[in-house]
Amino acid sequence: MTQNTGETQGSTVLVTGASGRTGSRVAEAARAAGLTVRAASRARGFDWHDGSTWPQVLRGADAAYLVYPSDVGAPDAAETVGRLAREAVALGVRRLVLLSARGEEQARPTEEALRASGADWTVVRAAWFAQNFSEGPLVAELREYGELVFPAGAVREPFVDARDIADVVVAALTGGERYVGQVVEVSGARLLTFGEAVAEVAAATGRELSYRAVPAGEYGERLAGFGVPPEEVEFLVGLFETLLDGRNAHLSDGVRQVLGRGPRDFGDFAREAAAAGVWKP
Repeated sequence: MTQNTGETQGSTVLVTGASGRTGSRVAEAARAAGLTVRAASRARGFDWHDGSTWPQVLRGADAAYLVYPSDVGAPDAAETVGRLAREAVALGVRRLVLLSARGEEQARPTEEALRASGADWTVVRAAWFAQNFSEGPLVAELREYGELVFPAGAVREPFVDARDIADVVVAALTGGERYVGQVVEVSGARLLTFGEAVAEVAAATGRELSYRAVPAGEYGERLAGFGVPPEEVEFLVGLFETLLDGRNAHLSDGVRQVLGRGPRDFGDFAREAAAAGVWKP
């Protein structure tokens, strides 16, 4: 697959997590680039935890975008991603792009498993998604209660728009050898605390919204109360205690390096999502 040539037209890319925050946008951007998208999700019969579902989606694809639930650093992620990557290579799907997390040491074994698979790999390490405020488990708190409770304290994060992640992924998939064997780190344009981000959402919506920081352990108790399994709670508490310690309070230039433009601004994201009614109670 090479960028902007006839080879890209009609090439088939498998998109895992195709109904998720990044996968849905990768699928959209891939179609816009002239790729044929094979959307993979549990609703479509693909299950990361059932290897018997893998060959039917891998066979005949030219490339794949890999996003692992629930987190790329989860205890079983390295083994599972490694197995799928090796099977992909065996079936002729050598071009693999993995979504990873910037600053997450727990994700490094999964990245290494991809490297060891024999694939032509690219890793895209992303900052915290802007869309985590508009999609997924945090949205209901803002929409229904007007408050976001999260264990981030006053740490600053360069929230990245998932559309930028998608554009970088598709550029990697269609860029020939250019991004093979590369780690690309992507972030948004500005550093914001979670409280400042919620304030920008509030300004965009015209609602009074607030942010309340809690210790990671207390947040874990909340997750347990919501029915999250104990082993997942333990992993997430440990993840938040490390990932939200300020190590990501810096910008990365991967969006500009790959796309030749700056990343989308969080304020623009907030205004667009507000106009679409995302946070209306």
